[in-house]
Amino acid sequence: MKQINTKRWRVKQFLILLGLPGLFTQLFAQSQEPLTLEQCYTLAKQNYPLARQRDLIAKSKEYSIDNISKGYLPQLTVAGQATYQSDVTQIPITLPGVKIAGIPKDQYKLYGEINQPVTDLITVSQQKKLQEANSLIQEQNFEVELYKLKDRINQLFFGVLMIDEQLKQNEILKKDIETGLSKITTAIKNGVDFKSNADKLKAELLKAKQRDLELQASRRAYTGMLGLFMNQALDEHAQLLKPKSLQISQTLLRPELIVFDSRNKVYDIQKKLINTKNLPKLGLFFQGGIGQPSPVNMLSRDLSSYYIGGVRLNWSLNGLYTIRKEKALIEIDRKLNDMQRDIFLFNTNFTMKQQHAEIIKLEELLKQDQDIVELRTSVKNTANTQLENGIITTNDYVKEINAEDQARQGLILHEIQLLMAQYNYQNTTGN
Repeated sequence: MKQINTKRWRVKQFLILLGLPGLFTQLFAQSQEPLTLEQCYTLAKQNYPLARQRDLIAKSKEYSIDNISKGYLPQLTVAGQATYQSDVTQIPITLPGVKIAGIPKDQYKLYGEINQPVTDLITVSQQKKLQEANSLIQEQNFEVELYKLKDRINQLFFGVLMIDEQLKQNEILKKDIETGLSKITTAIKNGVDFKSNADKLKAELLKAKQRDLELQASRRAYTGMLGLFMNQALDEHAQLLKPKSLQISQTLLRPELIVFDSRNKVYDIQKKLINTKNLPKLGLFFQGGIGQPSPVNMLSRDLSSYYIGGVRLNWSLNGLYTIRKEKALIEIDRKLNDMQRDIFLFNTNFTMKQQHAEIIKLEELLKQDQDIVELRTSVKNTANTQLENGIITTNDYVKEINAEDQARQGLILHEIQLLMAQYNYQNTTGN
């Protein structure tokens, strides 16, 4: 018998241990620091799939500028040719006893040439600036796309806060119902009330509990989606820290503005690059190789080495035909960019005015909400006393606690809506 009891005790210990991990998980989740809105922004930007593009843009910029910088280095060319020509230069002189060998019609040449551009170094410098400006536009376009995440994070974050406040209010409603139910139960025991009145309050309590289930399911969905953006597993125990009310700023700091400014810088560089490309090309060169006959001594028929060095100047005038219209096209692009900037500013200012009007409206509603809640709470407390004394019916009591609940729900809704409107406004301005 003692052995059987010992086995049972071990089984109980084992079952208890099986339940500990879940308990520890719940306690750990509850003990975690609440997430702030800024932390959600940061984690979403770090873990959003688009974020991987940042490294690719940086590497692309690095490789492109490195390739352009190679233009500073001497340019090496290796070439060769074998030719046969119909005629060659002849010396129309004959000397007694002297035979002057003629130049062969088949000729061979293999050489390498090193060119060091001089004026092209200015072009290389402008091309590097152009690449850096284009890379900045790519980076800012990337930031613009990531910036759009804030709107989605705001919707989910404040959605969870709204549900949390509704859950708290639902607890207050359940306590009010339970208070009334306790008084009705006492009255039934004393034979001064009917069981049907208790059933009415029990039905209202069940409806409130159903509301709890609905809100908790919505909260799990919202935290799950928020966790997906942050690449974290958030469950129903995840806590969010309610942000402080903001003093809104009307200064525009959106990343799109940097894109528009960067494009204008690109147009400036492109115009300078057109001027640079149409300059005379001055460079140093050195050529060395072997040839038969010698490329530098036409009287030598033997395979021999040679070298030539010097300064080379060439100037292509073809670009002068199109330079004016090329610059005109750049100016058209600049005007289009400025037009897009004006459209963006118009739309953004329009949105700011709408959001600012919404903020003012919600501030006014909140002032009245507080008064409405105080009045409804006073009426409910009076109804509580009247129910206890049998002055009003259960239906009247339910009506009053529901009216107070609606007033508190309105207050909660407007508080969270105001916070969300303030942060949406700051998001619109880029602050």
